[in-house]
Amino acid sequence: MAIQIGAKPDSGFDDPLGMLQDCHRRIERFLQILWVVADGAAGRALTREETTAVHSALQYFQTGGQRHTADEEESLFPRLRGGPFEEMARLLSDHRSAIDLHQTVEVLYQGWIASGGMSAQGAERLQSATTHLKHLYEEHIQIEEGVIFPRAAQALDSDSITAIGQEFRARRA
Repeated sequence: MAIQIGAKPDSGFDDPLGMLQDCHRRIERFLQILWVVADGAAGRALTREETTAVHSALQYFQTGGQRHTADEEESLFPRLRGGPFEEMARLLSDHRSAIDLHQTVEVLYQGWIASGGMSAQGAERLQSATTHLKHLYEEHIQIEEGVIFPRAAQALDSDSITAIGQEFRARRA
């Protein structure tokens, strides 16, 4: 990932809620790549630059995206159960839906890259899947950053925050 001069540095393991928000920004950037390329390159072979960008985005979702989901489902959400977090059921459902959509996007993109082209029907499916992912993530991130993370910051004590950060670190070891 390129470094932007003057940008806020990513949060560390001592700020796991900040790490999740930083990850949201990466998700948005990589999802934008998948969406823009699906829309803008329909009907032709991908350029080398588009192929590289798509590969990077797909790789991110295979590793960073899965790790992010685990960070939420295995570290954060269990510590919030029993509280006023009715939104978590929807967020877990979103994670399942995103897995299926990402699988569709990956298969379609890999086929496009391998064959050098894509049928009109395939292009339509890819555009639909990337658009659906974009909308799903927009709503999902809005709930997490607007409701879940602020409530977690209030509900969790420093020992819980430290433990979450340690679990995040272990997931990346």
